[in-house]
Amino acid sequence: MQRLQVLKDSFFGLDAHQQLLLTGSAVAAGGFLAYMLLKRRKVESIPIGEGWWGVGVKPFSEDTKVYSFEVKTSDKEIEDLYERIDRTRYADPLEDSGFQYGINTTYLKKVVSYWRHEFDWKKQVAVLNQHPHFKTKIEGLDVHFIHVRPPHRENQKVLPLMLVHGWPGSFYEFYKILPLLTQNHDGVVFEVICPSIPGYGYSEAPHKQGFDSLAAARIFLKLMERLGFTQFYLQGGDWGAVITTNMAQMKPHCVKGLHLNMFTPTSGFKILLSIMIGPYLPFLVGLSREDVRRVFPYFEKNVWEILRETGYLHIQATKPDTAGCGVNDSPVGLAAYILEKFSSWTDLKNRSLEDGGLERKFSLDDLLTNVMIYWTTGSITSSMRFYKENFKSDPNKRIDARTGIFVPTGLAAFPAELVHCPKSWAQIRYRNIVSYTFMPRGGHFGAFEEPQLLADDIISFVKKTEKF
Repeated sequence: MQRLQVLKDSFFGLDAHQQLLLTGSAVAAGGFLAYMLLKRRKVESIPIGEGWWGVGVKPFSEDTKVYSFEVKTSDKEIEDLYERIDRTRYADPLEDSGFQYGINTTYLKKVVSYWRHEFDWKKQVAVLNQHPHFKTKIEGLDVHFIHVRPPHRENQKVLPLMLVHGWPGSFYEFYKILPLLTQNHDGVVFEVICPSIPGYGYSEAPHKQGFDSLAAARIFLKLMERLGFTQFYLQGGDWGAVITTNMAQMKPHCVKGLHLNMFTPTSGFKILLSIMIGPYLPFLVGLSREDVRRVFPYFEKNVWEILRETGYLHIQATKPDTAGCGVNDSPVGLAAYILEKFSSWTDLKNRSLEDGGLERKFSLDDLLTNVMIYWTTGSITSSMRFYKENFKSDPNKRIDARTGIFVPTGLAAFPAELVHCPKSWAQIRYRNIVSYTFMPRGGHFGAFEEPQLLADDIISFVKKTEKF
């Protein structure tokens, strides 16, 4: 009361002009705060745009039919692979180097020997064809996807869910999680669509420059519309996380929920303050003890480690076609390039192991099937171009980086992911986080490494969103 009286006396002690100026300033400040609050609550979206990525000039009309597709191979294709493998020239690794210099060629020879003499590509093609494949023409490109429906059952709610892969993965990453998502979970079950990003696997590569995550997002939104879905859920990691986030920004009214297993920190004062204070007083800046364990020491985990692991990114974001010439011509070179990522991105500690820890989480059949999807389609170069298209300009200045995400969001933070993003940092961009889970184990390839853990988290998030 005494303070109020002092303020009152001070105000009435001012002359009329000063009182008017102070009152106007207070009203303006209040109005500005109210505007900022309303703006924060407003669901923003980004323009969907339009594009044409086919050969030549866009025609007046486009075939919108959906066609069945089957993965095929031939003896000629396999014989060519074997001939190329047999002509491989290896470099000897350094002593006791593990995977610190990239893939260890001593171990690589063991993988290649299995590939050449035991791996059965025809058998794996049959595995790929266990789920229905389709293609449809969108913006001049044949877009490939698998579409898996759940078994019919009374009293169950079937929810459409699109899963989007990243690099150097493929739709095959989801083959172990599909049976988990298409079975009934207390009345909730998913109808799953897994597309291949254009330029990856069985989706046609863009023929024109500029095909970035926004273009992929628009094409996948058109795919869902073509399949008859007006509302649906999305899930992604790596580039899949960027693409599905863009989809949620373009059509938030269509996206019932967004689930991600990769989400990176933004920049700004809040992050800087967290980095400075977080190791000592984490609760003051919204960090948990687990956040502190995963984030700090900051420069070691978020600067030096990233520099060690992103040489590929700088190549692919600048001169992808140059590097692509080598890996598109040599199957062993391609396998080395891809498998090294499945080693270190699963757990950075694997770099100290001679076998890269590859078979701790994956079978050679699964790893080589993913490699074969790239090899048989000749899509490694076009997949690498996706980096060039997305880094042609400053990503932080793109419209999607400056627009919040307002759809219900579920975040699964795997402990061995390359970069950890605390919930308090994620909330800067993702404004409606329904669930945030510290996953007990796993790295960058969530669905491929830990399908049960990821499926459980997706189901839990959807049940919260649907209020089951």
